[in-house]
Amino acid sequence: MARELLVSGPMPLRISQILIDSHTCPNDGRMVRNGSFFRTSDSKKVQRWRCKACGKSISQATGSDCFGQNKRKINMPLYRLLCSGVSQRRAAMILKIHPITVGRKLQFLGLHARARQTKFLALYSRKPIEKVQFDELETFEHTKMKPLSVALAVEEKTRKILGFQISSMPAKGLLAEKSRKKYGRRQNDRPMGMKNLFEDLQPIVMPYAEFLSDKEPRYSAWLNNSSQFWVHKTTKGRRGCVTGQGELKQGGYDPLFSLNHTCAMLRANINRLFRRTWNTTKKPERLRDHISIYMDFHNRVLT
Repeated sequence: MARELLVSGPMPLRISQILIDSHTCPNDGRMVRNGSFFRTSDSKKVQRWRCKACGKSISQATGSDCFGQNKRKINMPLYRLLCSGVSQRRAAMILKIHPITVGRKLQFLGLHARARQTKFLALYSRKPIEKVQFDELETFEHTKMKPLSVALAVEEKTRKILGFQISSMPAKGLLAEKSRKKYGRRQNDRPMGMKNLFEDLQPIVMPYAEFLSDKEPRYSAWLNNSSQFWVHKTTKGRRGCVTGQGELKQGGYDPLFSLNHTCAMLRANINRLFRRTWNTTKKPERLRDHISIYMDFHNRVLT
């Protein structure tokens, strides 16, 4: 189903598939087979159907989100490469396509990944989540003087990624003054990002669920503003096990293991999040697409 969704569009949602399955047309005519054609974009044979009442014809590809794509066969290979630490330019080299094509496919795959994530979260409406871990992962756009915050929430038991939000934040430390001088004062959208994340979690989390985080003092206020019933517990953060690997902690029991391990996997599998990389995010929207693609891969394949 995942391959069919990436290559030929969400077939169960297409009107053409509904008409074919019911063998009826809105004009009360019966749908009959009407030959087929060879689709060169993915080397597949596509069946045509015709209504005996009105004479109109459709195919299994009618209404597909991949309509007009000349290289739909690369959707799945590119999907896997983007979730395996490969940069966009190197993926273009491997697949022998133009980097602009990869950029367009990134947006297309990100849109589909968010649609599948919505369906995935709908499964929790029957059995809401009891324990959630959340924190922020820091990255940047264009330069380290323009940092971004990625608010992330995972289910404690399964390590499934429940959602994320990307927010701009001002530079800090030694870069703060340089950032203000070159780019002006940068808006801090972290509270709004956390608020949006908690609002997305409300339909799938129990009223008295337990939220675990580190001892960031702002988290309690942000969580209470979203729900007065959720229980917020904190634990002391620890040093990374290796210099530069802030998500992987030193040996021993880690109360935030599910979250820290997931953040480490994001940094290991998304090229623009590497600790030492010359690949940077030029637009936060593309970072959102890339994380959405990995989130779908993480929830369906890795966990």
